[in-house]
Amino acid sequence: MTAKRSVPVEVGDGRPVGVSTVTAAHDGRIGLRANLRHIGALARRNLMRIKQDPESMFDVLLMPVIFTLLFVYVFGGAVAGNQHAYVNYVIPGLMAMMGMNIAMAVGSGINDDFKTGVMDRFRTMPIARSSVLIAKIVVEIGRMLVATTLLLVMGFVLGLTIETSVLHLLAAVGLGLVFGASLMWIFILLGLTVKTAQAVQGLGMLVLMPLQFGSSIFAKPTTMPGWLQAFTKVNPLSALADANRSLVNGGPVAHSALLTLAWAAGITLVTAPLAVAKFRDRT
Repeated sequence: MTAKRSVPVEVGDGRPVGVSTVTAAHDGRIGLRANLRHIGALARRNLMRIKQDPESMFDVLLMPVIFTLLFVYVFGGAVAGNQHAYVNYVIPGLMAMMGMNIAMAVGSGINDDFKTGVMDRFRTMPIARSSVLIAKIVVEIGRMLVATTLLLVMGFVLGLTIETSVLHLLAAVGLGLVFGASLMWIFILLGLTVKTAQAVQGLGMLVLMPLQFGSSIFAKPTTMPGWLQAFTKVNPLSALADANRSLVNGGPVAHSALLTLAWAAGITLVTAPLAVAKFRDRT
């Protein structure tokens, strides 16, 4: 027999953001409609936390500006001969890098949430454990979109030209968001596994540095030694950077785009269930 009851869904400071009608069956399962409502309420809670702590957006607002200026003016002359020619090479690559840097912040955030007591409140609510994680990813995708937009604005200021079309550029942005969302599951799992946010950041950097610099983001792999070229060929960031570059500058895109989507699907299928199971164990 199925019964319905009204359950207040709270934000971080304890104020209800709405009342959701939860379909509570005898097996304790939550319906899809109620689950989506909970995700929306929890996403709003995360957005309100950003509003209360605007400093948390500094990384999103400053990182694209600093990275663009740093890599264009430091490496542009050495890699491409001049800064202007390097812009169209590095900006699509940096679009691939944005998602990975923001994904690391997700793991630190989920780790910190367990120390504030908010997870204890979520545990008392009749909500799916996955809705807490999905809501966080939804908000972080929005942050990633803001960072990517600022990156493109900086690129246009420095002379970025779109050799294809606006639709191709939007496809590159969408591809980056899909891949970035898959990386968030890795860092959520990491944040749920290690004890401190500092450990998340430390381990995250150990993963980020080889993947970012051992890829085609900043320089063509043909200039690298053979063993590093072999690594760049299997590096998913190289596939994403190459796909973005083809979508912005023109060229064959199918192989690299499909490879990126395959990586995103594989990462999500493996790490998302593990992250949800780990979250359920901890709550």
